[in-house]
Amino acid sequence: MSLNATATPGYGFAPAGSTAGAGARDASDPHAFLYPHHAPDVARALIATAQALVSPRGVGIYATDETPDGIGARLAAADKEAQIHTEWSDEQKRDRRRRWREFYSLGALRSLLPRLYYNINPYISGVILHYETLVDFQLAPLLTARGIIPGVRADTDSHPLPISPGEPATQGLDDLLPRLQTAYAAGARFTKWRAPLLLTASSLPSQAALEAQAEALARFAAVSQQAGLVPIVEPDVDFGGDASLARSVEIHARALALIYARCAAYGVLLEGTLLKPSFPQPGTGHPARATTAPADVAQATLAVLARAVPAGVAGVVFLSGGLPDATAAAYLQAANALLSASQDGKPGGKREYARVPPLTFSFGRGLQGDAMVKWAAGDEAGARAVFRARAEELSRAAKGEPL
Repeated sequence: MSLNATATPGYGFAPAGSTAGAGARDASDPHAFLYPHHAPDVARALIATAQALVSPRGVGIYATDETPDGIGARLAAADKEAQIHTEWSDEQKRDRRRRWREFYSLGALRSLLPRLYYNINPYISGVILHYETLVDFQLAPLLTARGIIPGVRADTDSHPLPISPGEPATQGLDDLLPRLQTAYAAGARFTKWRAPLLLTASSLPSQAALEAQAEALARFAAVSQQAGLVPIVEPDVDFGGDASLARSVEIHARALALIYARCAAYGVLLEGTLLKPSFPQPGTGHPARATTAPADVAQATLAVLARAVPAGVAGVVFLSGGLPDATAAAYLQAANALLSASQDGKPGGKREYARVPPLTFSFGRGLQGDAMVKWAAGDEAGARAVFRARAEELSRAAKGEPL
């Protein structure tokens, strides 16, 4: 054999096994043409999971997918607020992470169930877990037993964008398929990838950042569906700069248009996906921020979604992004009230907004902050009570009901 014909280890390629993939298609299925890149049974499962995460109206997702260092920092902040001054060892820190994760699985979320017999949850449809929580702590079965769909964070970290080092680019694609196959085997049924975008009045984000993050999100979505998991694409547009509301609307719409163009190129089944955007809003350094009402943010939000999100997308689950709890709830309520008025033909609504997908929440800090402080102080009953109260408030907001 010629040396030139000898395979080089590490450079070969064989199609990886997957849960979904381009599995065998039943030629007799009259609807197989609807899913050109997915086996029909897998496509139907993805669609069913995506719809279950946003329906009935009023349910939302609890995002508790912080890294070990991230959740450690939040627990440390909760300790400080609760006036606890203990120095924890690395092993104790890991144990606290596990106990906090078990608390919301066994305690806080269970307290939301009106009757365990019905195996449903009136406020929380799914929980986004960190890989450690899903695979090492193995908490997915506890959630599934309570009628809650487990999910997992798929991105790993960010690195500086080479052409624009001040902007982040998200990592995690190289070993994504095997990690998500492991997550599926551990009980996850959906996954999420965050792509942060910096925003200023004129220079940011760069076109390179918009395109890099859109490409990463689309590849993530395609690989997730290959593994049998519903992808949540999260373009997180920063609001810490000096951008106006109009500038925020412009960048949100441009980012979404690029994302869905790349999703089409990768054959992503949109009906089996969710979108997790930020609310278009003026930056904290813009003079109009203090006078911008939730109704203004609602108009901006629905305009962006109506213009840039394909009708096939199953739902929109907003991130809180560090907003104050009351502000995040007010924005969500105003957007849903406008959507209801648009769909019902009531005054103030707009026909072009009527086709916007269901709108709900996927909050972390905006849901767990007060509960974590009480838990750190040893008040588990109080933690359950404030978690439930916050979940109820967000459920009302997701229905467009007054807060």
